Amino acid sequence: MTAYIALLYSVVLGPGRRVVMADLRAMAADLGLQEPRTLVATGNLLFSAEGTTPAGLEARLEPAFERSFGRHVDIIVRRAAGWRKLVAGNPFPDESRSEARFVNVRVMRDPLGPDAVERLAPYAVGGERLQVVDGDLWIYFAHGVGQSKLAAAMTPKRLGVGTSRNWNTVRRLGEMLG
Repeated sequence: MTAYIALLYSVVLGPGRRVVMADLRAMAADLGLQEPRTLVATGNLLFSAEGTTPAGLEARLEPAFERSFGRHVDIIVRRAAGWRKLVAGNPFPDESRSEARFVNVRVMRDPLGPDAVERLAPYAVGGERLQVVDGDLWIYFAHGVGQSKLAAAMTPKRLGVGTSRNWNTVRRLGEMLG
């Protein structure tokens, strides 16, 4: 058995409707995924499976999600080993210790090239920094995500399919993997 993490792009189904994590775990179990667990109510699913790939799991999870919840949501799947590598590759360790909520990673379905930093640099202001590590985009939002023009610029149209998590969530998912 291999451990995986699936990250949902959004858990908002419409005005006032969110995905209930118990329902997400039930959907995963119905797909035959083993030991489905979630972390907080923001679409972080951990499970085990055998004989498949992250792309194969994405191809199963996305239509199952749409059938179960009535809306398509992009889902990014990583093997546990890949997630551990992502955690270890955090390029902003000092900021992560002092301001964890300001450090984010955009986990990408298809790896970004280093040119992504160049394309987003004009939107980074006030000490914001970017770095691509193994195809994922790490961001230090010096003053928080809410007021950042950079956050608004990180669209699927500009970067491709991906989803962001802050360092607290990234670290906790890594801890759940053991």
